[in-house]
Amino acid sequence: MLRLKHGGPADSFRADLYRIIFGTDTSAGRIFDVILIVVIILSVIAVMLDSMVEIRTEYGVELQALEWLFTVIFTVEYGLRIWCVRLPRVYIFSFFGVIDFLAIIPTYLSVLIPGGQFLSVVRILRVLRIFRVLKLVRYIGEARLLRVALRQSRYKISVFLLTVLTLVVQIGALMYLIEGASGNFSSIPKSIYWAVVTLTTVGYGDVVPQTPLGQTLASIVMILGYAIIAIPTGILGAELVRGPVTDTEVRHCPNCKNIERDSSSNFCRLCGEKLK
Repeated sequence: MLRLKHGGPADSFRADLYRIIFGTDTSAGRIFDVILIVVIILSVIAVMLDSMVEIRTEYGVELQALEWLFTVIFTVEYGLRIWCVRLPRVYIFSFFGVIDFLAIIPTYLSVLIPGGQFLSVVRILRVLRIFRVLKLVRYIGEARLLRVALRQSRYKISVFLLTVLTLVVQIGALMYLIEGASGNFSSIPKSIYWAVVTLTTVGYGDVVPQTPLGQTLASIVMILGYAIIAIPTGILGAELVRGPVTDTEVRHCPNCKNIERDSSSNFCRLCGEKLK
């Protein structure tokens, strides 16, 4: 008799329920997932509204009732998922199993810990099931390409981050020296914080230089920030254009960690070290 991967016999009620809850190859299964995603989004919106004092003051009772209604729905759904699978432990400790559990436990915890219901926003992670509903699994290959590009450029990005870290420390120390401890730059760590905010072009404006020399340095750092932001984008973009390579096509430099794609090369093009 035919058996499903986690369900019971193909002609059992549990197997039919399994197809609806876990599958997307039937109209009932797709409708179930779409309804579930809508309920998840509504429950997250309710939690967000409950965190707003003016709305909670006027509609607190209604929002609390909605929260318990959503929790009961998700609890029943979680129980049905455990019941209809052949190996409940596999589902319970799977990624979605853990997320489903975390989606219902905060409301029950709120009985013991006031405010615990706000942790229910973790339910938004369950919307990841939309990848299954919309058949977006076909794009997993593209995600793998991005992951490979990140891995291949990890040394260059690491060197870049180390350089930026060194730069912000130096800029922060210099600004502390220019502005002095009496102004907004009361310490070197606070000056480094300003350097990070300015170099990344965020610009909160909570710490600003007052002296002409400090403002000049700030202008230079702002302009430098635009150039620095483009560097990791260029590194990753270059790896994406090159595309993934196999182990037989790659040779690693033991000295500078450069990845040489030309299999005919015997020496690193950057440092001249013999390639592995």
